Amino acid sequence: VSNAGVGMAGPLECQSLAAMQSLMDTNFFGLVRLVKEVLPDMKRRRGGHIVVISSIMGLQGIVFNDIYSASKFAVEGFCESLVVQALRFNVAISLVEPGPVMTEFETKLYEEAERADYSRTDPETAEIFTNLYLRNSRDVFTSLGQTPEDIAEHTLRVIEAPRPPFRHQTNVAYTPMAALKHADPSGALITDAFYKLVFKYDAVLRFGLR
Repeated sequence: VSNAGVGMAGPLECQSLAAMQSLMDTNFFGLVRLVKEVLPDMKRRRGGHIVVISSIMGLQGIVFNDIYSASKFAVEGFCESLVVQALRFNVAISLVEPGPVMTEFETKLYEEAERADYSRTDPETAEIFTNLYLRNSRDVFTSLGQTPEDIAEHTLRVIEAPRPPFRHQTNVAYTPMAALKHADPSGALITDAFYKLVFKYDAVLRFGLR
């Protein structure tokens, strides 16, 4: 089970390349190193199961989570490419894709975001992030967040499944979002929907979540 991860949220201009590289080293290359270590033995034994804790943000990018989403997209692409070869050796790969999870990980991430210096971006972007994104995120976590125990139960079900699924989303509230993306390959539908939710109907979004 690959579960190591770090988060990052905020305007792109305010994040250093060193911090981005550190995040990718943990979230993506940490997984790659683990798989390189265990896969050869699983292939020799012609049996094994690699379970990767990914994220719904590996399926859909979320505003102000550019680098974190990129790391999870990398995880998804890596596993999607590898799974076909792995199946030839009777090795299963499963991606567990949670939405928001109520842990100290998230609490610290948002506490740091509220204290950060946003002078390197323009005032409008700083305003959108601090007064729109952070406020909406709190509502999302309050209404849709899962407990770590719930994610552990989902992961256990994936591990014990006779035919392990390649992808397993833990939060049904995010199923429509994933469906919207697949419904329109051009990306216009999901982009327009998110734009309106963030910038035009954020009050409706928060009311609906509550």
